[in-house]
Amino acid sequence: MTTEATATNKTLGINEIKEYLPHRYPLLLVDRVVDYELGKTITAIKNVTVNEEFFNGHFPHKPVMPGVLMIEALAQTAAILSFMTMNVKPDENSVVYFVGIDNARFKRPVEPGDQLKMDIEILRTSRGIWKYKATASVDGKVAVEAELMCTIRANEKAGQ
Repeated sequence: MTTEATATNKTLGINEIKEYLPHRYPLLLVDRVVDYELGKTITAIKNVTVNEEFFNGHFPHKPVMPGVLMIEALAQTAAILSFMTMNVKPDENSVVYFVGIDNARFKRPVEPGDQLKMDIEILRTSRGIWKYKATASVDGKVAVEAELMCTIRANEKAGQ
């Protein structure tokens, strides 16, 4: 019996996550979905390790996860919820674009060894634009919060 089948605790492992996201190493930033409610919320985690490529340059003397990558991890988590809500798995032509990032606030650094817990709530969807309340925390302390707006489009091939 998998926990995904239970009504109260819905999870996705990395192989299931890869079915909903086109991202791959080194830019796949969601390790596990620990709970979700279609059309409403999702909670996922990113295990931050010293082996991450970005720590080589950000910063060698004091490794800190870049804020833009925390926002990207939140957006990837939101995309998983959106695709699952639409009951669609993206194909090689699906692309999720940022439309806006509002009220982003960075509250604490994220370092190697931290587990980034990402909570997403769908605020609304209209005309193909999804708006989310996004919060990432470490040990119950908010690291970053923002309102994200994204849209899902088919990638147009160059020259067409």
